[in-house]
Amino acid sequence: MNNIRTIYWEDNTVVMIDQKALPMEERYLTCSRYEEVIAAIRDMTIRGAPAIGIAAAMGIALGALHLEAKDDRAFRNAFNDICDQFAQARPTARNLFWAIEGMKACFETALTGKTGLKKVGSAQIDSSDVYAAIKQALIEEAIGIGNEDIAANRRIGLHGRFFIKNNDRILTHCNAGALATAGYGTALSVIRAACEEGKTVHVYVDETRPVLQGARLTAWELMKESISATLITDNAAGFLMQQGKIDLVIVGADRIAANGDTANKIGTYSLAVLAKEHGIPFYVAAPLSTFDLSIRQGKDIIIEERDGKEVAEFEGRRIAPYGIDVYNPAFDVTPYRYITAMITDAGIARPPFEENIKKLFPQKTAYDI
Repeated sequence: MNNIRTIYWEDNTVVMIDQKALPMEERYLTCSRYEEVIAAIRDMTIRGAPAIGIAAAMGIALGALHLEAKDDRAFRNAFNDICDQFAQARPTARNLFWAIEGMKACFETALTGKTGLKKVGSAQIDSSDVYAAIKQALIEEAIGIGNEDIAANRRIGLHGRFFIKNNDRILTHCNAGALATAGYGTALSVIRAACEEGKTVHVYVDETRPVLQGARLTAWELMKESISATLITDNAAGFLMQQGKIDLVIVGADRIAANGDTANKIGTYSLAVLAKEHGIPFYVAAPLSTFDLSIRQGKDIIIEERDGKEVAEFEGRRIAPYGIDVYNPAFDVTPYRYITAMITDAGIARPPFEENIKKLFPQKTAYDI
């Protein structure tokens, strides 16, 4: 199950599935320059917090690969400039910044240790070979981030599958599947793991306006894997809950604050409130790389606002009157009190979240607890 390849490194290029072309066409974009990766993140050719982080890591490695390293200072300055450009691509997804931090740490470790590479036995190594070794270390780090993401997603599925009972009807929002990650997914990993152990489920997929990630991407993934699913409009979710047709809700996340407040695709908060009203469990599935323990609560999370054309137009055709103001936040924040549990690659966090989230992290991490 799940043979979708979202993003990978091949022949010193970054290859990603073009999510803007789905579901009508399955095609891949090959990026030979790091600027192309930044553009793909910005225009949502690749999207989903973990996938954005992997794209950033690979894009940074791609940019470093083509740097002409004359000395350490110039090399570091040029590398940091590339990282800064990626940091400006999209503001909300924590995984983007987590990946940048990881690539910077790899760079500094490799650069600091390069003096030991300049002499092997009695042979002197040319400085250009030393910088080539640093570039190779960055490539391997980026590939490793992608591989670990898949492994983390599978652990999320294993931890979360127990929340799903046979014949459960599940509502999910946006796309938190293989396409949002290096593979297997976050919210969909829980569903995939339940199916893999023989459970029968039915997934209600809301369309997820305005970019329709549910209708275009989640529905495509579920059909590709023959998982029973029904597409609904966003504003039908409450009615289905009222009719008793939803047993649980599982969503992904783009950034999670220390207290458990969760930023996810716009519309998530509404679903959480509806689920609470109807006594339906509401689960968030995300890897540890999505948690930002430097942010105490959700009100401090930066919410990206996107071009109003995403709302006022559809496939290039105007559907709203010209001159109307458009407000188009890409994300909202669900307060922790509406969340039943968080399913992570390190285990399950239940309320009180601020206390139990910290227990998921090792004492020394890249997250600066």
